[in-house]
Formats: sequence, C-alpha cells, structure tokens
Amino acid sequence: MPYEYLEDGVTSDVTFHAWGATLDELFSAAADATTNVMIATLDTVRPRISKPVSVSADTLDLLLLRLLDELIFYKDAEGLILRATNVHVETVDHAHQARADLRGEPIDRNAHELSGDVKAVTLHGLRVEQHDAGWHAEVTLDV
Repeated sequence: MPYEYLEDGVTSDVTFHAWGATLDELFSAAADATTNVMIATLDTVRPRISKPVSVSADTLDLLLLRLLDELIFYKDAEGLILRATNVHVETVDHAHQARADLRGEPIDRNAHELSGDVKAVTLHGLRVEQHDAGWHAEVTLDV
C-alpha cells in the first residue's frame, strides 16, 4: 500500500501521503487512497465499467487534484465507485497531462462497505514533489 493517512491533518478532513517511484505510480496510489476513504476494502470493487479520463494542468499538484476530482465526480453524478488503472502522466512543453482508465461498478451497499463521503479535494497543503527515491504527494480530502 503506497499511501498512509496522516493524523495531523485538518479537522473533519482526511489527509494522506502517497508515493511512487514514478508519477504514474504516485497518481495510482493517490487514486487508491481517495477511493479507500470512500469504501473500506478496495478489493471489493470489480472492474465492470470503464471510464477513460484525460486531464491537464499547468502544475503537477493541480493535475493530481483534477484526476482525483474525476473519481469524486463519477461517485456523485453516476453512483460509481472506481479505481484508476493504466495511469500515464506526461509533461510536454511545461504542460502536464494525465490519462487513466477509471474502472469499477455502481455502488452496492451489500458489496461495498461505505466508510466516508468524499466531497472534494482541497488545495490546503496540496503538493507533489520529487525526492531521491521517487515522487511524493500530500492530499487533503473534504469529507
């Protein structure tokens, strides 16, 4: 599990730290951390529906926010619980783009133990940074 939840985050919100050797791995881990706030067990999500997404931003932190916002949008708009697969992040001429397949299924209270209602990704403390061992992000979710 390449993420951990932090205890010293904003009250009534959930803050997590995610990491990966590459940006692709980091964004996948952050997506799983976000989905894992919504449901107790990620393995209960079956890949029955696929939603391809492509987002872009001027900075990596805003790019991550936009990708995570897609998970929240589909939960709220279509009642889907999704995980990000085949995540690919690239930078061309100082513009960042992320593509992913969001896969999952309609929320089923019999199959998915709901644990939190993520309303939004906040800008509070949002950051994506490169370190010697790879990439790290800190994200706070409004729940």
